[in-house]
Amino acid sequence: MPEITVLRLGHRPERDKRITTHVALTARAFGARRIVVSTKDPGLEESVRDVVRRFGGDFEITTGINWRRFLQDFQGTVVHLTMYGVPVDEAAPKVPDGDVLVVVGAEKVPPEVYQRADLNVSVGNQPHSEVAALAILLDRVFQGRMLRRDYDGAQIKVLPCERGKNVVELPKQ
Repeated sequence: MPEITVLRLGHRPERDKRITTHVALTARAFGARRIVVSTKDPGLEESVRDVVRRFGGDFEITTGINWRRFLQDFQGTVVHLTMYGVPVDEAAPKVPDGDVLVVVGAEKVPPEVYQRADLNVSVGNQPHSEVAALAILLDRVFQGRMLRRDYDGAQIKVLPCERGKNVVELPKQ
């Protein structure tokens, strides 16, 4: 199974706070192991770590990384989400087991990312949310398995119900 890291490029804290938080939470929920963000944002780190603390798992977040160096030094397969790439249904089966870096841009992505990527992948060829694209890619790669898993260390768990909210506190592990 792939060990996926998401690299978020171009995060602007004053403008992208919610969307980058959603990228991180989607990465966690759909099976990525960690996210690294190019811009330092302690508030983003705290928000994501709070979700991990309450809902469980071992997802990690780091902000303020030098993305060019990180991308250059990454040992594994690089997948870049772009509306100009090959269709996700064609690309997802090519994502190998092992270390995988999924690059998700916020602003215009420099050409060096396209060139470094082993796979430039599109989820449709129309403008839409990078959150949706990441969710669809990860769901295809993991074939839906990540949406049915339990998380170690969870303090709370949401139980499915047709109406209302059913949230239970779990015993400490």
